[in-house]
Amino acid sequence: MTVTRRLTEAEWRIVEEETAHRPQVSRQPEDARDRVNRRWQEVLQETRVAQTGVQVLFGFLLSIAFTARFRELDGFDRGLYVATIVLAASSTAALIAPVSLHRCLSGLRLKEEVVTAAGRLMVCGMVLLALTVACTLMLILNVVLGGALAAGIVVGAVMLWFALCWYVTPYRLRRKALSRNQHGGRR
Repeated sequence: MTVTRRLTEAEWRIVEEETAHRPQVSRQPEDARDRVNRRWQEVLQETRVAQTGVQVLFGFLLSIAFTARFRELDGFDRGLYVATIVLAASSTAALIAPVSLHRCLSGLRLKEEVVTAAGRLMVCGMVLLALTVACTLMLILNVVLGGALAAGIVVGAVMLWFALCWYVTPYRLRRKALSRNQHGGRR
């Protein structure tokens, strides 16, 4: 039987003093396992954000077919609607896939491979999501602006903004960081 007792205030002071005088151990660089775990947590957080957006958009798109105005759409708009629904479904699949990957491969010691595959699926899902947004905008703006040309110009401008925010800026920063790391310091 183990007996435990509370430390007195004096004993606590001794412990604190001994702890304060110990040399501080510098933390070693994180090992590969910690890095993979951190990357997996980042993928999960990114997935949560993206999934919410695509699911809301997909739900909105599904409801459009059941409105009275949907019957008035011409062949181009109906075809665009079908393409948009297919892109939204594909984006949903790609953005939810990391969860399925993890569940199916859990316990097989494949975390690094799962993280790599999940990252690729996220990038694919984001491209499909951008295309879904483009088609959704085209569908709506074609009806609102009354023509595909005006709608196409607006959609093109919005997609340039998406490309700048989602791809050009991150890859530019990535290239800069890789260059800095190769040259051994700050640039």
